[in-house]
Amino acid sequence: MRLANRTALVTGGSRGIGRACVRALAEEGAQVAFVYHSQQQAADALAAELTAQGHAVQALQADVANYERAGAVVAQLLESWSSIDILVNSAGVIRDGLFATMEPDQWQQVISTNLTGTYNYCHAVVRSMMSQRRGSIINISSVAAEFGSRGQVNYAASKGGIDALTRTLAKELAARKVRVNAVSPGMIETDMSEVVRGLAGDQLKTIIPLRRVGQPEEIAKVVTFLASDDASYMTGQVLRVDGGLSLGSY
Repeated sequence: MRLANRTALVTGGSRGIGRACVRALAEEGAQVAFVYHSQQQAADALAAELTAQGHAVQALQADVANYERAGAVVAQLLESWSSIDILVNSAGVIRDGLFATMEPDQWQQVISTNLTGTYNYCHAVVRSMMSQRRGSIINISSVAAEFGSRGQVNYAASKGGIDALTRTLAKELAARKVRVNAVSPGMIETDMSEVVRGLAGDQLKTIIPLRRVGQPEEIAKVVTFLASDDASYMTGQVLRVDGGLSLGSY
C-alpha cells in the first residue's frame, strides 16, 4: 500500500469526488479524517463502512468557509496524530446563473466555499508540513477554470483562483519539501453535476472524445497518485482529467 503510515485530511468527504478520495486514500493505507458540511448521515455511513473494513477513518463536521473551524479541525488532528501528511481540498458548491442577474450571495457562497475554503485548510496545515519537511496538498479544481461555461462566472472564477493558488503556493513550499498540485476534472458523475448533465443530455457525450462522463473514482486515483511518493518530483501542476473535453471539438 502506497500510503501506509500516512495521515490524510479531506474536505467535502461525504459525497462525490471527496467521498471517492476518502475511500481511495484509506484503501492505500492512509489514516483518513474528512470534514463534511451538512450530510451527517452520509458521512457517518462512510466512516462506519470503512472502519468495519479495517481502515482508520473519522468524520468531522465543519463549514470549510469558516477559518477558525479549519484551524480547530487541524489542531485536533495534530494532537491525536502528531502530523498531517496529505491534504485534499475537495469541498465545493455551484450556484449557477447568468452574471447580469447573479446576486451577491450567489457569488459569495461559491467563492467562500471553493476558493476561501481551500485557502483556510491550506493555511491551517502549512506550518506543520513545513516543520516536518514533508507533505502533499492536492486541490480539486475544474476545467471550468480555463473553459468556463455560460452561467458559471462565479464557479469558473473560484476554480481559476485555485489553479493560481496551487502554482504559487508550490513555489513557496518547495524548499520545505511540501508539494502542491491540483486535479482539474471535466464532467464527472456526481450529484453536483446532475443538473448540468441533465440539461446537456446525450449531446454531452458527443463533445467528450472518450464518449462518456467520468466517475469520481477516476479522479480519486489521480489524487492518490499525487499524494504518494510516485509523484515525488511533481509540484505546481494542474492535471486535467476530463476524457479529452478540454481538447475541444474534433
